[in-house]
Amino acid sequence: MDKISYEVVEHLAVLSESPKGWKKELNLVSWNDRPAKFDIREWSPDHTKMSKGLTFTNAELSQLKKILAEMDI
Repeated sequence: MDKISYEVVEHLAVLSESPKGWKKELNLVSWNDRPAKFDIREWSPDHTKMSKGLTFTNAELSQLKKILAEMDI
């Protein structure tokens, strides 16, 4: 399996932090030298390990924003 490369282009927010120091973050991440996408996943304190996560294009994140604004939470 080929190694996956990534670059956190911009850190946007920390959503939560576990007792072990892993943080669920919203970032702009470039995967395999492709254009950056919005990314939500947990990262180890030194950003060398990560959990599975979700990536969103601008259009997808915009749609999600509309959906969340309509929810009563």
